[in-house]
Amino acid sequence: MFAAEIFMHWFLLSSAVRTFNPEEADWFYTPVYTTCDLTPSGLPLPFKSPRMMRSAIQLIATNWPYWNRSEGADHFFVTPHDFGACFHYQEEKAIARGILPLLQRATLVQTFGQKNHVCLKDGSITIPPFAPPQKMQTHLIPPDTPRSIFVYFRGLFYDNGNDPEGGYYARGARASVWENFKNNPLFDISTDHPPTYYEDMQRSVFCLCPLGWAPWSPRLVEAVVFGCIPVIIADDIVLPFADAIPWEEIGVFVAEEDVPRLDSILTSIPTDVILRKQRLLANPSMKQAMLFPQPAQPGDAFHQILNGLARKLPHGDNVFLKPGERILNWTAGPPGDLKPW
Repeated sequence: MFAAEIFMHWFLLSSAVRTFNPEEADWFYTPVYTTCDLTPSGLPLPFKSPRMMRSAIQLIATNWPYWNRSEGADHFFVTPHDFGACFHYQEEKAIARGILPLLQRATLVQTFGQKNHVCLKDGSITIPPFAPPQKMQTHLIPPDTPRSIFVYFRGLFYDNGNDPEGGYYARGARASVWENFKNNPLFDISTDHPPTYYEDMQRSVFCLCPLGWAPWSPRLVEAVVFGCIPVIIADDIVLPFADAIPWEEIGVFVAEEDVPRLDSILTSIPTDVILRKQRLLANPSMKQAMLFPQPAQPGDAFHQILNGLARKLPHGDNVFLKPGERILNWTAGPPGDLKPW
């Protein structure tokens, strides 16, 4: 789900927006694979990533003049792990760490999104997590298949490994879903992940998209692609590509404190409203905007990111440092943190 880090690099290598003349460039992309470093075994190990990023910035600041002239204000980085450039998957530790000072002027492309949060930098471009387009394509069923499941969810309700005392994971929202609706016949919820998972979403009216450690998950992408109305349970979430996807029109937003009332909230939605949301979800352009197909295609997530970068141009008169102005010290950080790889 973090693979946007890789695909952005691949797409830019062959994109018509790329130039080999740095004097022509509006933006400088810096491919630093901090997420690969964070998740070598598929699970977050948030120890080396800040050092890795500082080392990368040291390299470009030493070898080329472009970083130093603006403190990176015309550079962008893809940081798609849970809490972006805070480089930690647990919220309290991410907040304590904060965004790396070196990245304060750079633009971040990150999957995390929550209003007024330490780890969501102002001016960030919020993107969807990666979900495999080809795999989902192979699981499509006829579009006129009846949606016989009212509410669907597969995933963790508790994270006993990282939250042994309970209550912190998903701020208790997932636990509340299980405790209140595990025996409700309208709710098809389980920790199992069946081979028919994608097909089941296409047979469902509503798909729960609750926060986990971060506000988002690939379920949001899957729900949109499969035409299942996303029920977004994540207070103050910042959703991707708001100009391309009318989230308020296609989704249902439920406050975390209102989870115990999920059944009454969803059953009270009029049929005509449900049908309107389903018609909007059937729009191919909406599905395309959530995906990273290979090769890149017009209107897909890669092009939505390019649109986001284009909207931030021109950079403004105050981007570039004037002679004598302070340049941020790229070695800022714990002593000995910058070590050769």
